[in-house]
Amino acid sequence: RIGITGETGSGKSTTIDLIMGLIIPSHGSILVDGKNIHSEKHPNMLTAWQSSIVHVPQNIFLADTSIAENIVFGIPYEEIDFNRLNIACKKAKIYDFISNCSKGYKTFVGERGIRLSGGQRQRIAIARALYKKRSFLILDEATSALDNNTEEYIMKNLDSSEEKITIIMIAHRLNSLKYCDRILHLSNGELIEKEVKNI
Repeated sequence: RIGITGETGSGKSTTIDLIMGLIIPSHGSILVDGKNIHSEKHPNMLTAWQSSIVHVPQNIFLADTSIAENIVFGIPYEEIDFNRLNIACKKAKIYDFISNCSKGYKTFVGERGIRLSGGQRQRIAIARALYKKRSFLILDEATSALDNNTEEYIMKNLDSSEEKITIIMIAHRLNSLKYCDRILHLSNGELIEKEVKNI
């Protein structure tokens, strides 16, 4: 669990883009298992690395389709693994809300999720990430609309997950980073490590 914090414009999003291989560094290299992900010697490295990552941004894209289709994203409704979907939704603490909707998973969210609150949209995005079952999860201000209790519930679920998931979490609220093992602070182009106990 790695937390990244810093003032607006300090380079948090650029750092994440570098980690995800979306930007080629102007100096140095991005190494995964000791291999440069942009090296011509390892042509499949970047694709393999990116396929292991799921990114949850602050601003979530939701299509005007059902809740289920927004979570599984790209999988036909008849091919959805509902057991896996239920588990992801329970971990993201959105399952009870969906169960209380008259149409359940078939409830339409409206254009850009207009029928949902900010917190519900973020929890659907987290459920989407968990449904994909990737080994590397990036939360980019992905819990900013959640109250402290909901955020704590979700983070504890991620921590107790049977799957080994590496998490990078960007947050402005320092309280959100208390679940992290390490905290990195970006300031004036430098990376400073903080101890969690000092947050």
